[in-house]
Order: sequence, then structure tokens, then C-alpha cells
Amino acid sequence: MLVSITAVLLSYLLGSVSGSLLVGRIRGIDIRRQGSGNAGGTNAFRTQGSWFALAVVAIDIGKGAAAAALVPIAVGKFTGASVFATELPVALACGFAAVVGHVYPVFHQFRGGKGAGTFVGVLLATQPVFVLPVVVTWLLVLLLTGYVSLSTMLAALAFVAIAGVMASPAELAEWLIFAVAGAAFIVFTHRSNIRRLLGGTEYRFEKARIFRRRS
Repeated sequence: MLVSITAVLLSYLLGSVSGSLLVGRIRGIDIRRQGSGNAGGTNAFRTQGSWFALAVVAIDIGKGAAAAALVPIAVGKFTGASVFATELPVALACGFAAVVGHVYPVFHQFRGGKGAGTFVGVLLATQPVFVLPVVVTWLLVLLLTGYVSLSTMLAALAFVAIAGVMASPAELAEWLIFAVAGAAFIVFTHRSNIRRLLGGTEYRFEKARIFRRRS
């Protein structure tokens, strides 16, 4: 039990390392004072450009993958609990802790991003085959609507069905728990976006839309 708690805590701390704030320090800015005020990849792209956003997303995905794949191994070797490092529930718990750390980073006054990039990193490290249908869902919604936030929420919700269909029977329960918890958390982190979507004031990435008005 203590080993599990240690791994989850370390994963939370790793998740608390914010990619946008790290890259922002190099540029001398705090991205939380720019645009929407969110310390995530979308706001990084809108306010600082593609290269800045690419670096941010790489860090955020990387820490999710590291939390799910490397932290359990490191803790397992340090404690001698070698079997511990190979257990899927441990990897998913560590990955989820990193997502929570990204959203509520202890190093940055608990003001972080919305968790989607870190969530994808967890999937890449634990079951990469899930990533393609999730990304395809995200792209389709973005191309049809232009709303990044809606694309992210619907992709997260679609992952519940994807996990239900694609997970092996032996791991189905673990994946469904992770998928439902992750989808609910990501929708929760987008609650301000939901309000703006309902109010018609949400930012729309018009260039990404297939069907849009031509001027």
C-alpha cells in the first residue's frame, strides 16, 4: 500500500511540472496572463505560436507517459517490488495522478492546464492502440465545428466506448474505470468552455473547419 501511495504521489509531482510555464520562463512570460489564462497547449498556440505550443504539448504528453511507465518501474526497483511495476492498475493510477497534477500543479499555485495532453501521454505509454481512434475523433469534431474544447471533450467521452470495445477482457474493468474517470475529469476541467459554448462566446478555430462561410 505504501509503495502504491509513493508512486502515485511522485506521479502527481511529475504532473505538476507545467510545460507551458517552463517554456514560458525561457521566453519571460507567464502564459496564465495571456489569452484565456489557461496553462495548456491550446492557449499556448493561440497566444505564442506553433513552436511554443509544440514544446508545451511535448512536455505535457511526455510527463503523462513517464508517470505511467517510468515511475512504477523506478519505485518498484527502489523498493524491491518488481511485480508492482508491471501492474496495469498501478500504471493507470500513476497516469491519472499526473493528469491531476497537470490541472492542479502544486508548484504553480494549483493553476494548470486541462489535462488532455497528459492523458494522451498515459495512453501512449500503456496502450498506444487506443490513441489513434481518440485522435481521429478529436480531429473529426474539430474539422466539423472548429471548437478545440468540444473536440477534446467528445474525444474523451468517446474513449469510454473505445476502451469498452478494444480492451482485452482481462483488463476491461481497469480500462473502463480509467476511461470513465478520465472523461469525467476532462469534462469537468472544461466547465468554463461549456458555459461559453452554450453562450455562443467560445473561441472557434475557423481555419480548421471544413464547412465555414467564405468571405
